[in-house]
Amino acid sequence: MAPISRSITAIKVETFSSEAHRYMARALRLARRGLYTTEPNPRVGCVLVRDGQVVGEGYHQRAGGPHAERVALAAAGEAARGATAYVTLEPCCHTGRTPPCSEALIAAGVAQVVCAMTDPNPLVAGKGLAQLRRAGLLCHAGLLAEQARALNPGFIQRMERGRPFVRCKLAMSLDGRTALASGESKWITGEAARRDVHRLRARSSAILTGSGTLLADDPSLDVRLPPAALGLAAEAELPRPLRVVLDTTLRTPPSARLLTLPGRTLLLTRQPATTPQAEILRRHGAEVVTLPANAEGRLDLPAVLHHLASEQVNELLLECGPTLAGAALQAGVVDELILYVAPHLLGSDGRGLLHLPGLTSMTQRIALEWRDLRRVGEDLRICCGVRATLSSTGDVAIE
Repeated sequence: MAPISRSITAIKVETFSSEAHRYMARALRLARRGLYTTEPNPRVGCVLVRDGQVVGEGYHQRAGGPHAERVALAAAGEAARGATAYVTLEPCCHTGRTPPCSEALIAAGVAQVVCAMTDPNPLVAGKGLAQLRRAGLLCHAGLLAEQARALNPGFIQRMERGRPFVRCKLAMSLDGRTALASGESKWITGEAARRDVHRLRARSSAILTGSGTLLADDPSLDVRLPPAALGLAAEAELPRPLRVVLDTTLRTPPSARLLTLPGRTLLLTRQPATTPQAEILRRHGAEVVTLPANAEGRLDLPAVLHHLASEQVNELLLECGPTLAGAALQAGVVDELILYVAPHLLGSDGRGLLHLPGLTSMTQRIALEWRDLRRVGEDLRICCGVRATLSSTGDVAIE
């Protein structure tokens, strides 16, 4: 079988054939079908090609279910023998909830494996490709790697940096106000923008807010879209992101709406988890975890992210007020800022977008980079990367 590229080891993207690009692009589109359902696992797609024909394909749908390679192998049957597997992530070589995919590819008689990127999980991290090579398979890596990373920014960051990928979502008027002086804010943006926020929620492992926002708005922090709006089957179970509240002094009332909903609610506090208030909140369904505070007495945000990573949170969505959003930006823990801008003005007495004290010179400004700008209904959605944190490729459209 002719090699896919001129080198088996040090592969450059431009060495892959146009056919290889086409099949990997197909695998990436398949992987994206698991955007809302694979947590805490990565989104992965696989296409099996033999003699220029696709003989099997599949994607990882849900943690605990078969991985993309096994779905594709089951679809191909005997036709997998001698085929090339195009996989968006290095095949796993360890036993978790499912057996290793590397062993399945070897047993099926696959001849070549082309993966978009190696797996950052230390349990794999090149070991899967090494096992395949020892078994005699030709292996290549690096085809459409940036697009593959874009599908799994949270999984990759959790494995490489020990913390989730953090998006901060804010809505404002054209003059940068989030509410009237009275606090009235419903609704700044239109229905289409609010639906878009629910899609952001649905792809997130967790949604985080502060106790101030909880007391003011009593939010649900849930996903309120029909499965079809997420491209899921009508009978599919909607994702339930972990609800997280930063509650330094445990002000959350037991009657809070988010404590009445299905799924988990995690209260992070500096108070001892043995206090009477903590016990009351646990009886009402909350999980209470004590974390260290910073010099100002607020919860230490890097410690918060480290804890959420231990909860297998890949993508974290901040839906909070200007104080916490500003603190997260100044602490350098926000990777992506998403602004919904409505075409109206709320006036100079309205409430500001972010609380960013202490910026006294232009050298202290927080640098952003443009990622995406699009219209959502009557509003605009602006996506910016935050340069102070690890750069991510963000959402890359795969048509």
